[in-house]
Amino acid sequence: MPHPAATQARVTLAVIVAVVVLTLSAFLHGFFQTPALAQVQLQSPVQQEPLVDQPQAKPPIDGVPILLDGREVLTLRRGIAGFSLEERAETISRRLKRFAQDDSRSIDSLTIQQPVDDDFWYISSGQDVLLTINERDAQASRLTAKALVEQSLQQIKAALGQYRQDRKPGRLLRNSLYALIASVGFFAFCFAVIRLSGRLFPLLARLIARRVPAIRLNQVEIVSAQAIAQAWLQVLTLLRLLLLLLGFFYLAAFTLRLYPWTRAVGEDILGYFYGSLEQVLTAIGNYLPNLFIVAIILFLAFSLLRALRPFFMAVDRGSLAIPGFYPEWGKPTFNLLAALVIALAAVLAFPFMPGFSSPAFQGISVFLGLLLSLGSTSAISNVIGGVILIYTRAFRIGDHIRVGDVIGDIIEKNFLAVRICTPANQIITIPNSSLLSNKVVNYNLSARDLSRALILQTTITLGYDLPWRQAHATLIAAALASEHILREPPPFVLQTNLGNDAISYQLNAYTANPNLMVLIYSELHQHIQDQCAAHGIEILSPTYASLRDGSASTIPTPQASAPQAPPERG
Repeated sequence: MPHPAATQARVTLAVIVAVVVLTLSAFLHGFFQTPALAQVQLQSPVQQEPLVDQPQAKPPIDGVPILLDGREVLTLRRGIAGFSLEERAETISRRLKRFAQDDSRSIDSLTIQQPVDDDFWYISSGQDVLLTINERDAQASRLTAKALVEQSLQQIKAALGQYRQDRKPGRLLRNSLYALIASVGFFAFCFAVIRLSGRLFPLLARLIARRVPAIRLNQVEIVSAQAIAQAWLQVLTLLRLLLLLLGFFYLAAFTLRLYPWTRAVGEDILGYFYGSLEQVLTAIGNYLPNLFIVAIILFLAFSLLRALRPFFMAVDRGSLAIPGFYPEWGKPTFNLLAALVIALAAVLAFPFMPGFSSPAFQGISVFLGLLLSLGSTSAISNVIGGVILIYTRAFRIGDHIRVGDVIGDIIEKNFLAVRICTPANQIITIPNSSLLSNKVVNYNLSARDLSRALILQTTITLGYDLPWRQAHATLIAAALASEHILREPPPFVLQTNLGNDAISYQLNAYTANPNLMVLIYSELHQHIQDQCAAHGIEILSPTYASLRDGSASTIPTPQASAPQAPPERG
């Protein structure tokens, strides 16, 4: 793969060759323009001057220039009978060009004439009149007619002399030499810039990589120092390219202005460039007051957020207590206030942004507003649901909840949805709007807000032949044998139903670990089976039918209930 510096060098060389070719073509075009060709041009039909008076348009304030070879010779500020101001200027320009192209006519032959009993002054050569001046022209120029015609004669002679001088072979050859020297100088400049930057840019990249720290977020490296150095290297490369293009632009303008046939193009290029640059700088200067206002708005918004953040973070940590304001409201409240402050700052700053009042900007704003209004209905309902859930304190992260048939621990909540991790480690995302329309059971809330431990309930059915006091004692013993069941308050048993075949006993046991409900229930059921088997109690739930010997029992024997050792492998 070719080196970038070598590629730019080849591009620059191609540009120089193009400039040299352009220079030689312009020189040859002027060198081989013979007097015969000029005579042919002089013999071309001349536009007839209109004899009928035409209504004259209102002249511009500065008048209309008379041009020769793209340069202004005079400025007309009044029309004349039968000619508008523009037509008069165009006619005089054609006359001057015909005279300048005819090398057989001497510039010194131009004289000033004023016929007797005539208010007009004429600048002519023999019978050919180049310019007519009357008293209205003199009044518009705030000069006398004689002074104006003498001044015009000097300017015309100077313009004609310059026109012929620019087309002499010697002048064209000298200008071509200037163009060649400028091209060689530009090539040397490009070569020096490319070589110097090729050695300097890697040093700057290594220096930036050592001195500029990487961008981190919560101890996670987002942008490495090497990536930052490469980005700066790309910026420097782009600046070098812009510098070379600017040099080529000035070289092209300089070369085009050396030749009379392309001088107007070169001057137009520079005029467009300086005009655009002036327009940009003027726009920047005019926008500075608005930029100052935007900076003040952003500074006030940033300062307000910095002042509010420590306050609400202290509430969130619990180090600052406010009566009636719960700690879990701290961070969400700050996020809501931050969104409101940013939105208010945007509303205040947008009118001072460039192009805010343009139809294009307003059309885009309406289009985006329409898209948001049509596509954000569900999102807005979820945001409102999230705000309601936060300020009703329905749950917090880490709580064990049940929503419909979903049960698990909350691992994330925001203004749009809640994420729940089930006992099977399945992550389920539920929109906030769905939470508002469903019953949410929080197993941690009673212990946190009411200082009451959660009661786990399980029901079994036992026969009428079993004394209820023995059934109560057996179930309570099974609860106390479980690891995460509290001794205080003690477990208790409720008889919830006297059925046709059995009695329903409901065991109620307190626990301080709601998040382990699945494991606690499993262990509790195991101990209920063990205690019933140890006391010779037959569990009748669930109800089942079996053909058996009436003297036999379904109570497992100790040998059957004990775990069997795996057989030894020979």
